[in-house]
Amino acid sequence: MVFGWGKKKEEIKSEETPSSKQIRITDVSEILRQILELRTSQTLSEIISLRDNTEPLIKELIMIGNTLEKDDLQVDEIDKHLRIIVVRGKQQVIDMIKKDALHLPPISSFDDAENLSAVLNQMLKKIGDVLGRQTRVIHIFAKKYAEKLKEILIQMNSNHVKIQQLLKNYDNTKSASVEISESLNKIHDLEQDLVKKEQRITEIHGIIELLDKKIISCNDSIKKIKTSDEYRRFLDLKQILDEFTVKKNQIKNEIDSQFTKISRPLSRYEYVSSLDKEQKNLLNKLIEDPFEVLLPKNKDSVILILENVRKGITSGSISVKDTEKSFFQITETEEALDGFIKEVNDFVDKRQNIQDQMAALEPVELTIFVRDLNSALSDKHDYELKIKTLQSEINEDSSTIPTLISDIEVKLKKFSNTTYVVTH
Repeated sequence: MVFGWGKKKEEIKSEETPSSKQIRITDVSEILRQILELRTSQTLSEIISLRDNTEPLIKELIMIGNTLEKDDLQVDEIDKHLRIIVVRGKQQVIDMIKKDALHLPPISSFDDAENLSAVLNQMLKKIGDVLGRQTRVIHIFAKKYAEKLKEILIQMNSNHVKIQQLLKNYDNTKSASVEISESLNKIHDLEQDLVKKEQRITEIHGIIELLDKKIISCNDSIKKIKTSDEYRRFLDLKQILDEFTVKKNQIKNEIDSQFTKISRPLSRYEYVSSLDKEQKNLLNKLIEDPFEVLLPKNKDSVILILENVRKGITSGSISVKDTEKSFFQITETEEALDGFIKEVNDFVDKRQNIQDQMAALEPVELTIFVRDLNSALSDKHDYELKIKTLQSEINEDSSTIPTLISDIEVKLKKFSNTTYVVTH
């Protein structure tokens, strides 16, 4: 409380039961514009009225200051020291009124209204500070002015509080208006997205239909190929070729068993001989996998290697534990060579014959159809996942719109006596 005045308790106003009105969401912007326009006009009108109601109070304050300046307050009759305090206090009040009790600026816009509130706030603060410091002087020695000053300042303060509340309410209205506009924009954007996503789902369903036709076509073509005589013959040959692996292992084991007997001298021959590149490669293969090199074209070279090994053992350049046994095993290997080469050659010829037949019967189109089928199935799966994702987004967006509409209804009701039911 300053100089004996404070804020009066606000009167409790009975709330009017708001009426209800159903509107379309497309009408909200126009209603918003109308409400904001009406509130703008009403608020400015009320602030102007409060300003005009406050201006005469300032004039009265100035008049009191002028009257007080001429009034000697009969200070000659009081103690000298007290007289100095009273005169000084009186002069401070007069100076304050002359300096701070200014006429209020005219109002034509909200900027003017906010400026008015600031001016009035500063004026009341300065006047209140001075009167607060000199309250004893005024109430004791200028008692006839005190009550009037109190009435004026109470009314000025009340008007200022009302102006502040009006400005605050208007700011709230503007903020709500902005928020509603933002919600409308969000709804519009969501609606656009929903349309695009629905269109995209329709497009994807069309693509999936085409993929389904392609899948059926590929399956039919694959089935046709797999039920043909040529394909059955191809599978029979493939089975025979698979069985050849067993035959190859039998021959390979027999050959490996024989060449294992002379593996030690063969390996040592590699280090003590001077072979050209071709002979060295042949020797390495003969040591690692003789099956692969026992062919008619390599017979003479293989015999030459075996005889050179024999000579190396004889000369002592290739050391062995049992010379006679090594000679016997080399001879045994040479004698078995023709049989091994024939077996390998027959195997290779038969296998090549089967592979040639398979190549002639191989359904090249089958590979293409299988590839296209797998691609179509993969694409269909991806598109179905895309539809699920889009549908999930549509559901989320669709559930967001009612929430935004409810929020709009709440905000409309805050600054309107009408309860709006917004239909979408």
